[in-house]
Amino acid sequence: MSTETRATTVKRSEILKRCIVTLVCLIFFEVLTLIVEVATLFQYGYLLAVKKRSEPLRRWCNGLSQYGYRIMRYATLNDNRRPFPFAEFPGDEDCEPPVKQVQFR
Repeated sequence: MSTETRATTVKRSEILKRCIVTLVCLIFFEVLTLIVEVATLFQYGYLLAVKKRSEPLRRWCNGLSQYGYRIMRYATLNDNRRPFPFAEFPGDEDCEPPVKQVQFR
């Protein structure tokens, strides 16, 4: 396994621009975290009350998790695709499908 670090030929202004975009994305990530927490509590409340999950909420949260994943990859310099709001929000076709049956063990 190679642990070498490559020098970059990019201008410092470009690095600073990416850093600013990353900071904006991380602010979105913090808001996203709060939204996912509220949606999770709602999903469990719904599940307890009705004894079935909310599929629209489940699909929406799946998109949110894909968005959070994209933010983390961009912020950690593992992807060059800018996440939303600098690009389109991930659609259903970009997401890994949820499991068919959730298990409680």
